[in-house]
Amino acid sequence: MAYEFTNSKGVKYYLHFKDVNLKGGRMQRIYFFCRDIRADSLDAVPDAYKVIETERTGMPILKKK
Repeated sequence: MAYEFTNSKGVKYYLHFKDVNLKGGRMQRIYFFCRDIRADSLDAVPDAYKVIETERTGMPILKKK
């Protein structure tokens, strides 16, 4: 089951990840929220991160602890 976050406006978002290849050839994992569940969803927030909500739009983002 995907990690679900409901913002202050009542909209549900689900946590996902994607492995991207940077210009130097290094692989990096990025995290993002979507309104739907996809194949690359995560069950929990990674240990080094916490979820915060942006004040202007209410969109959830991950921030390092």
